[in-house]
Parts: sequence; structure tokens; C-alpha cells
Amino acid sequence: MFRHILVNHFLEYSAERFPDKVALIHQGKRLTYAEIDSMANRLAATFIDMGIERGDRVAIFMDNSIEAVIAIFASLKAAAAFMMINHTTKAEKLEYILNNSRGKVILTQAGRAGIVQSINCPHLQTIIMSGSHNPHEAGISYTPAKEIINSRHTSCIMHQVPNAPILSYEDIVNSGKMATITSRGIDLDLAAILYTSGSTGNPKGVMLSHLNMVSAAHSITTYLENDENDVIMNMLPLSFDYGLYQILMAFKIGGTVVLEKSFTYSHEILNLIVKERVTGFPCVPTIIAILLQLNNIGKYDLTSLRYITNTADTLPVSHIKKIRELFPWIKLYSMYGLTECKRVSYLPPEELERRPASVGKGMPNEEVYIVNEMGEKIGPGEIGELVVRGANVMLGYWEMPEETAKFLRPGRYPGEKVLYTGDLFRMDEEGYLYFVARKDNIIKCKGEKVSPAEIENILYKLDGIIEAAVIGIFDEILGQAVKAYIVLEKGSPLTENDILRYCSEHLEDFMVPKCVEIVQTLQKTTTGKINKKILQD
Repeated sequence: MFRHILVNHFLEYSAERFPDKVALIHQGKRLTYAEIDSMANRLAATFIDMGIERGDRVAIFMDNSIEAVIAIFASLKAAAAFMMINHTTKAEKLEYILNNSRGKVILTQAGRAGIVQSINCPHLQTIIMSGSHNPHEAGISYTPAKEIINSRHTSCIMHQVPNAPILSYEDIVNSGKMATITSRGIDLDLAAILYTSGSTGNPKGVMLSHLNMVSAAHSITTYLENDENDVIMNMLPLSFDYGLYQILMAFKIGGTVVLEKSFTYSHEILNLIVKERVTGFPCVPTIIAILLQLNNIGKYDLTSLRYITNTADTLPVSHIKKIRELFPWIKLYSMYGLTECKRVSYLPPEELERRPASVGKGMPNEEVYIVNEMGEKIGPGEIGELVVRGANVMLGYWEMPEETAKFLRPGRYPGEKVLYTGDLFRMDEEGYLYFVARKDNIIKCKGEKVSPAEIENILYKLDGIIEAAVIGIFDEILGQAVKAYIVLEKGSPLTENDILRYCSEHLEDFMVPKCVEIVQTLQKTTTGKINKKILQD
């Protein structure tokens, strides 16, 4: 059995063991492990020839696609750290992430060319673009890769984005230099930076080492009992760690992933589950709520499904009961996690009947406990902050030492750091965890973290708005929906629809408020802050 040390070993070792096995199915295309490994090698060789060095950051601004999967592994093979950026991210936030991380290369699709070329990022050297079969019609001017490689040591490739050379992704992976890439790193090296919403308004870059990601993937595949016979349906965004890990875990065990863009067309997804004999179905409460509302779900032969997983938010007990009634043969895993450590806990399916409201115990190779405000460990039944100890805990937040120090604190043993999650839990006598509340005001919508401050910052840029307050409200489908309360300048012609339209233009889809309410005034606390507690009551 191979020992996976680096994340790229997941692909490389499966390509050795199962070269002709289908690894990825997407929009009718079926790629084997050998094909994916070959294309990732070509792209990695181009990265290296361009001067990408160990630890450099590579941005992947793509939707769920074959190209995105290959870009992830090519970055890792080149010893770079990849950054999956949600494909609905708008220019302002994209510019912040690229400048904050000082990313050198961005991979994107032709439909996003305008966004990428509109931003100002002095550190960005090259754009690699996929999907334009007729670049001249699309207004894209490609630069031959050889020109970039030959000039990599000169200053001429250091441009702001409007002048950055654009390479064709298809040319590279189809006819680029073929090379066997020898891993240049160790497991303590940076593998990924996953940007997640922060309470300050700017996204925080969660730094994950190869060790962090390999440890998390190993623990999860252990308790899910995954093996090479598993076929996993993934329609969760690869920019969401839950979606990303479906690829990583499947490639680790030599399984197959059916990669879709979303659950929008639920009947098409169900037909694919039947056709491909899917065994694993990762969900968030939103997807399960939609699934349970389908009137004719019984017509689908879903007997191939071995398990369903849920995380990102607590699954209502009523939903658990309905799933068990509809699919009594399926193992349902209720889980809890956060980007900073990927996964924290899981509830063994056999415990669902006895404690359906629990999110389980810490996963393998991990320790969890609860502390009070003084940092002292507390006993069963008491409410406190959940702390996580394990190799899966992040390195910290990218260039945010003060924020890192809030979450990574000294543990019980010399030299170690443990993760203070910021979430309040209680534990029963047998060690099972129960989520109580979030200490911060982060909203969980569609399984994604949403920062109210980030939305408010965007709203304040719209002429006519003098006050804005964003909160999360209960939603049966979304778990939480985003709602914005707005106070307008006197005489402003803005309507609620105007504000929603503006949000759609400047925010990712999952951050756009479901509703906007224009009010005359917003109540304040004694310190002059908007009193959001009143809005939520």
C-alpha cells in the first residue's frame, strides 16, 4: 500500500495502480487516471519552465470542470500552493485575493476573461485561459508559451493584468512538453490557501500544508470506509472545501468522481446517480431539503447509494427522519467541520436513532474538547468553545498574525497549537458533540460562509445608502438566508429591487441577499453600533 505524503501523490499513485480506470466524469467526458496525470504533468512542466517556484501561489478561477481538477494537481506537482476561487467572484474581491496572496499565475475560462483583464495586480505574471476555441472572435490575444518561458528571467513579464500575457490552456495540456515531474517538496510545505469569509469584511486566507490535507483526507476516507469501488457524485463547488475534498479523497482511494456544476437540475443529477451507479452523495442541508420536496423521487433506482454525508450546517432532525424512511439502506453521516481544519466530527450512522441532534465525535487521528472563557476544559452538559487538536489543523491565516493568534493558541503540550473554533458546543456523558451557536456573526448560506461585514462594505459603496445591516434569517431550503436592512439618504430614489440588482453585480451568488428591507432608522446600542440582536429577534 502506498503511503501518501503529498496531496499530488493521490493522483500519481492511483495513476500507477489504476492507469486505465475512469477517474473523472464530467458533461459526458470520461478521463482515466493516466490521462489526468499526463495533462497535469504537462501543465506542471509549463509552470516550472515559467519560473514558478516552491511555495508560489497559483489562482484557479474556474467553475467545476476538468480543467480545474487538472490545474489543482499541476500546481501541487510544481510545488506551488493552489487557490480555488469561486467562479462567481466579482472583480473587486478577485483583485483583493490576488494582491493579498501575490499570486503569480491565474487559470481561468474564456467567459471570465473580462473580469481578469479588468483588475490591477502587479504581481500577476501570466494568465492561462481555457475554453476559447476561436480566440480572435472572443477578443483574446494569446502569447505562445515559449515566449513566456524564454523571458522568464527578465522584467518584461512583470506587468499589471491588462498587459499580462495569456496562454492557451488547451495548447499546454494537449501539446505542451511531456515530463515526469518529481515531487520537490515535503509534507510541511504549503499546499493550498482557501479564502473564507471573515468577520472583518475581508476574506481570510486559510493556509493548509500537505500534511494538513493528507491527514484530513485519510481520516475522512477511513470513517466513510471508502475504497476504489466508490463512485462519488460531486456538485458542490470546488472552491468550497467540502466539494474540493470529494476530488482529493476519491483520487486518494482510486475511486471515480462524477463532477457536476450544481444541483440546479435535480432530476438530471438523480438520473446520473442511477446511470453511473453512484455510491457516495455529499450534500448540504439545502440539497437535502430540495431532494425531500421532490414528489417523484421514488421512480429513481438509487439502490447503488451506499452513503449520504451532510456538513456545512446542522441537518434538521425532521430531515434525518425522512431520509431514513425514504432510503433505509443508506448510511447517513451527519458531520461538522470548518475550513480551518476541514473536518472536526462525524456521527456514526448507527447512532442516528439515539442522538439525531448530535454531530458526533472527533474523527480518527484527532482530539476535541470544550473550554470555558478562561480556556479551562469543562465537563459534560456545559456549554463552551470547541477546541480541535490534530494534524489537520491549519498553519494559520495568510499574513494575518493577530487573527491567527486568536484561533491558534497554545495547547496542553509544549510547543503545540490547537484550534479554537469560535463555535459553542456542549458534550454529553459519552463524548458526543451538540452544536449550540456561533460566537461570531458569520452566516451559513447554501453551505458557504458569508460575512455580513463584507456585504455591508459593498452596500455602502452604492450612492444613496447611509446605513446597512446584514443578518442571517432562518430558511427551510438555504439553512440561513441573507437579509439586508437599509436606511436611505433623504430623497434617494433607490428601491429594494435596485439594491438587489446592485448586489448581484458585485457579490458572489451565495452572498446576494434573499431580501432587502428599506427602513427609516436602525436602532443602536449604547456604544453607537447598530443593534443586530433586535433585528434578529
